Amino acid sequence: MELAVSNEEPQKGLMFRRSLPESQGMLFDFKTDQNVSMWMRNTYVSLDMIFIRGDGRIQRIAEDTETESDRIISSGRPVRAVLEVVAGTAKKFGIAPGDRVASLIFRR
Repeated sequence: MELAVSNEEPQKGLMFRRSLPESQGMLFDFKTDQNVSMWMRNTYVSLDMIFIRGDGRIQRIAEDTETESDRIISSGRPVRAVLEVVAGTAKKFGIAPGDRVASLIFRR
């Protein structure tokens, strides 16, 4: 996974990429739980957006997002991070809200 850590990376994310291998993605760490809004402007690959709370539990999954869209995709509740992976990943691996993501950024 790539980490979106610089000032520019969270703004750009996976924009302008023509492909994304199944085993890759990007993790956006917002450092604290907050309401998060994402979009797909200039993103040519459909994604699953996995919204993760500070305790590592998945809050929500936006599956098969519409490419090149300005439609706002909201976390619905405060989250610490968003993991973007190629569309279909959540379904393929049975990832669902309530599942736990293991990473040093999440507290138990």
